[in-house]
Amino acid sequence: MATLVFTAIGTLLGGPVGGAIGALAGRQVDALILGGGRGREGPRLAELAVTTSSYGIPIPRHFGRMRAAGQIIWATDLVEHRNTQGGGKGQPSVTQYIYSASFAVALSSRPIMGVGRIWADGKLLRGAAGDMKVAGSFRLHPGTADQAPDPLLASAEAAGRCPAYTGLAYAVFEDLQLADFGNRLPALTFEVLADDGELTLSALVDPVIENVDAAVPLGGVDGLSMDGALIDSLAALDPLYPVDCDACDEQLTIRPDRRQPTAIALPEAATSTERDDFGGNAGFARKRAPEAEQPVAMLRYYDVDRDYQPGAQRAGGRPAPGQPRSIELPAALSALVARRLIDGAAKRTHWARQTISWRVTQIDPAVRPGATVSLPGHPGLWRVREWEWRSHGVDLTLVRLAPDSAGSTSADPGRAVTAPDRPLGPTALAACELPWDGHAATPVPLVMAMATSSESGWTGAALFAEQADGSLHPLGPSGRRRAIIGTAVTALPPASPLLFDRKGFVDVTLVGDDGTLPDATMQQLATGANRAVLGEEIIQFGSAAKLQDGSWRLSGLLRGRGGTEHAVGSHAEGDRFILLDGAGTPVDAARLALSPAGRLAAIGLADPAPVLAAVQLRGIGWRPPSPVHARCNKLGNGDRLITWVRRARGAWAWADGIDTPPREQAERYDVVFAEGPQVFARWETDRPELLLGAELAGSLLAQAPQGTIRIVQRGDRAPSLPLALPLT
Repeated sequence: MATLVFTAIGTLLGGPVGGAIGALAGRQVDALILGGGRGREGPRLAELAVTTSSYGIPIPRHFGRMRAAGQIIWATDLVEHRNTQGGGKGQPSVTQYIYSASFAVALSSRPIMGVGRIWADGKLLRGAAGDMKVAGSFRLHPGTADQAPDPLLASAEAAGRCPAYTGLAYAVFEDLQLADFGNRLPALTFEVLADDGELTLSALVDPVIENVDAAVPLGGVDGLSMDGALIDSLAALDPLYPVDCDACDEQLTIRPDRRQPTAIALPEAATSTERDDFGGNAGFARKRAPEAEQPVAMLRYYDVDRDYQPGAQRAGGRPAPGQPRSIELPAALSALVARRLIDGAAKRTHWARQTISWRVTQIDPAVRPGATVSLPGHPGLWRVREWEWRSHGVDLTLVRLAPDSAGSTSADPGRAVTAPDRPLGPTALAACELPWDGHAATPVPLVMAMATSSESGWTGAALFAEQADGSLHPLGPSGRRRAIIGTAVTALPPASPLLFDRKGFVDVTLVGDDGTLPDATMQQLATGANRAVLGEEIIQFGSAAKLQDGSWRLSGLLRGRGGTEHAVGSHAEGDRFILLDGAGTPVDAARLALSPAGRLAAIGLADPAPVLAAVQLRGIGWRPPSPVHARCNKLGNGDRLITWVRRARGAWAWADGIDTPPREQAERYDVVFAEGPQVFARWETDRPELLLGAELAGSLLAQAPQGTIRIVQRGDRAPSLPLALPLT
């Protein structure tokens, strides 16, 4: 009877939905709908849904801060991008195909404030700072009433056929690169920022019902999703946030289920002579719910500390009798809040199993559904759940209130593997050409792009060759492996390339604080360990010690490696340091040769402008190493016999008893006598020696007393650097 009365009042005030909420009036009526009704199920908690595109699927309403999937409402076909590398002389070409797509995703059927992180296949696509981890642009339309159509959608559709989707919050991805997702549209979830401040029940109720006061704070709820009827969401919230619904006045009032400062003391129960009335001469009847009643035992929710992954908290204490049930709340909570909510719900459910029917004859307006009362002869506090006016008095149905106690102080959210949100960081770039290693499969020249960043979240960069007119020619991606590069903060002193340098050292600062340099034994150095480019010299270091200022001191050096002995005395502060540890990306040198400057460029997601780097050791792969061990022997007749030892490209190992092959089509040398830029004599020979007559030698020394003999080996593609020898 009371249910019918309050349903009629609610319908008058708020329409059909108001009628449904009016049926909740007081704890006595709303128990069947919000508390323990078994014929109704609220929204269910599922694993994080993935982005779908199904006609007729409702778009949820999001409140607070929530992680949710969306509905794809518009998309283009995949766009194919072709990238060809290699294809130079004697080298096969490699063609890579990557794809991008543009699409729009509906997020919320009510306006939102913004979007935080975005996950794609479980990995971060967009960080909390708004940085995209994958190439592509992102735009958000918050769902306001005055939002304009998206320019991409408007340009792709016919004129006048693109809606603005007012009232619908949606995101647009333009040219999103799909290489990281198997060249397909990934499963997306969004951190939706719908409201700021504490969430209240008014945010849920006000848009649906007019003339209602529902200022019920939902303490601890960071976010909430609704994809069904309002009554279903209220049913899911009621066990955790119990409310009183009062439709006795002109306005429907939903207020927190709380006690008055002082309980109302009821008089002694009034007796009844009616046979069908409860209590008889006692005037009251005490009942206890059967043990088959389902006690509340567990809460499932979305855990904010685990990137909104589903979590569960169980009620503490001794399990109540009966088959336990769990509450599934599609809300974002912390583990501690969830534990306190389920503990409170379990305790209220346990104590509310005690009910008592009490008859009074005095009408007190304060004794209405939701009021807290005390009874003579019965301990504890009770709440009025139902009342009914009858001819012999007012029949009250009371439920026992749980005594006050401290809530849970700790809870464990469990462990979860969450996607790290690392900043991308700007790109740092270095480039060098490597000496030929002697293997036929190794391209010549081998130019390596060494890209890295100071931040571990860096995802690579696109590489380009700078052209003479300043334009950039694409070379492909750099990859995500970070190279070890840095800058010398001291000048490496000169040393002999023939001896192990035990005294010299150089301090270098690496790009990124997490970069490390290893030590190496003499045996490891002999096999090529710890090679590095410093300026125009290749060195090897045996010891790497990190200093207090974060720089590294390299000592125990082998100098002039790979035919770079000419650069042992050319070092200065600021020399570029590149560790040759197998990192880096080989680039097509034929495309790089189009640029006279020979510079490479890199553009990463966090780079506002291209990062440029000149190629160090340019040409070292083409030219033979300069000859060594030159001697000028004065014969008895005054003639000079000049001899030297040739070296060959790729012949870096010392093989005893075997002459080094020339690695060129012919063995040829250019020999000059010069002083400074002036050349006084020139010779050509196909043997590593030259005989000068006594008269010619004396004439040359007379013309240029400080002149030197300079020996250059001719290569098929480039000459070697000169070897200088004084003519004595």
